[in-house]
Amino acid sequence: MKLVSSAVLIVSFGLTAMFVGGKQDEGKPSFEKRCSGCHDLDSVKAGPRLRGVFGRPAGKEAGFPYSESLKGAQFIWDERTLDKWLTDPESMAADTDMAFRLGDKGERAKIIEYLKQQR
Repeated sequence: MKLVSSAVLIVSFGLTAMFVGGKQDEGKPSFEKRCSGCHDLDSVKAGPRLRGVFGRPAGKEAGFPYSESLKGAQFIWDERTLDKWLTDPESMAADTDMAFRLGDKGERAKIIEYLKQQR
């Protein structure tokens, strides 16, 4: 009986890890395709680094020369603000250098979930 219980526990743990890992990695291809030209998770490129962006105050990441409107921004990056930003950055910061827009809601959601996991 102990052997069966141990096997069930191991399989359950493995399936949970696969689900969580799969969910986390689901947005990686979209991130790489849509974002990595200007952003990296861990270093500054044309845009700020994005690891830990989820929950970070906008325009406050050290080492990046933000526009004046982003420097003065008073919001935190979360699902709602990232979705709005990826849809139309100018609606949140009039003088932003980010000209990219992502109209596909499903792809935005995958990228946002991926960024949420990159802490």
